[in-house]
Amino acid sequence: MYYYPYSNMQTNRWHRNTPTNSADSYIRLFHASPNAPAVDVYVNGNPVAKNLKFKDFSQYLPVSAGNYKVEIYPTGRRENPILATDVYIPKGTIFNIAAIGDYPETSLYYIPEPTKAQSFGRPCIRFVHLSASAPRVDIKLSDGRKLFSDIGYKDITDYVCVPTGTYSFNVTPVGSNDVVLTIPNLKLEPNTYYTIYAVGKPGSSQPLQAVVAKEPR
Repeated sequence: MYYYPYSNMQTNRWHRNTPTNSADSYIRLFHASPNAPAVDVYVNGNPVAKNLKFKDFSQYLPVSAGNYKVEIYPTGRRENPILATDVYIPKGTIFNIAAIGDYPETSLYYIPEPTKAQSFGRPCIRFVHLSASAPRVDIKLSDGRKLFSDIGYKDITDYVCVPTGTYSFNVTPVGSNDVVLTIPNLKLEPNTYYTIYAVGKPGSSQPLQAVVAKEPR
């Protein structure tokens, strides 16, 4: 089971409390806490995302470098935040900021993206392990070839670039051939980055599953 979101750039901007130059970075918010409710996200008191459900991404948000106050509330509420923390955004960067962990022990995790498109014709893909209860895993192609090895919770692999085409991936615990997750028939386009996120909680109502995110440049 997997989910494939696609988000375009939008013009909403994170606002700092002090004057800044124009936005030169981008942020995308990702709800990856399997038992947390749908949420609203506020930055410096301003709403930037509404009703984000588990596995949802926001659109990319332009942002200037600096420090921000991030508050995450259950949708429709403005008291008792799920999370309130400070976030620093460096200049000239692109980040996914994921809410991870088993609620109420929710935290933010920063996942950088490349800032420039590659131009040699092939798609590039990586794997990010965001399931706190899942074991360390290997990621294999459907023919058994291993693409990523020994990936644990909060690990972010390097990108691997492959020929354009359609691929199926199997996720197995390290040292085992038992398939715990399959990502079937994923079409990878040239000159494009992708991240496969493993999310969920094995044995729960939100079991281990994959979210495939395209990273347009």
